Amino acid sequence: MKKTTWFILGGLLVALLLAGVASNFASGSPDGLDSASTKGCTLNENDEITGGSCMAQNAKDNETSDSPLADYQINGIGNSYVSTGLAGVAGVLLTFLVGGGLFWLVRSRKQPAETRE
Repeated sequence: MKKTTWFILGGLLVALLLAGVASNFASGSPDGLDSASTKGCTLNENDEITGGSCMAQNAKDNETSDSPLADYQINGIGNSYVSTGLAGVAGVLLTFLVGGGLFWLVRSRKQPAETRE
């Protein structure tokens, strides 16, 4: 195998390990947008709005909230660590396949000898 192939496979392996294992150690705290959108509201222990006035009161569920990979987990798997890890692995593989397919489509192709001038 060429060095390039080993490099790509090594990078894919590292990405799969990070997505499958390290994704479970990501912060569960809300990001900046979530935090800013709830300023002015009162939240209960489940982070549901119980009073006040804020941007988040008008928020609606995403149309894809019931999709198989919603909320960074795979629906139907009871163990949240396994579910999150598998969702990360599926995301890496899907991204690799789409990116690899696009590179394959746009790569420069050598012209056959008979068509060269």
